[in-house]
Amino acid sequence: MNKTCQSNTHNCKLESCLFFSSTKLARTFKKIADESFVKTGLSPSHAFLLNLVNQNGEIHQKELGELLHLTPSTITRFVEKLERKHLISRKSEGKHVLIFKTEKGESLQAEIVKSWDNLHSAYKDILTEQETEQFIVIANKLLSKLGDAGEDF
Repeated sequence: MNKTCQSNTHNCKLESCLFFSSTKLARTFKKIADESFVKTGLSPSHAFLLNLVNQNGEIHQKELGELLHLTPSTITRFVEKLERKHLISRKSEGKHVLIFKTEKGESLQAEIVKSWDNLHSAYKDILTEQETEQFIVIANKLLSKLGDAGEDF
């Protein structure tokens, strides 16, 4: 691998730096995702959470956090926002919180699925199916080795 950043010369090429490339890609994907989910009235992350609740009917809040790789405080904020909009409901069971789908939340499911499809359409013709799978494997390898620092998206 060619070194592109040398400390003694401060010669850094950002386009060959994994950090800057992945950050730029994440910003681009976020913009595309935001545009894809605009018709739902939700951010992509809120829509993904609602999708999981709708698919399961009921699910523990902790499990949502694990599935979405979000911290407990972020999941709590997301759940509170969706509950205020009457898109989900919740019930405390001791230390655990159970999240339930609502009719209003379920009525958004078709639009969430359509938005998800729009998001995938934005890049499906750029990478082959094999390249997409390889990218996901590599990204997951990096995530598993680097830890879960900064999990929230």
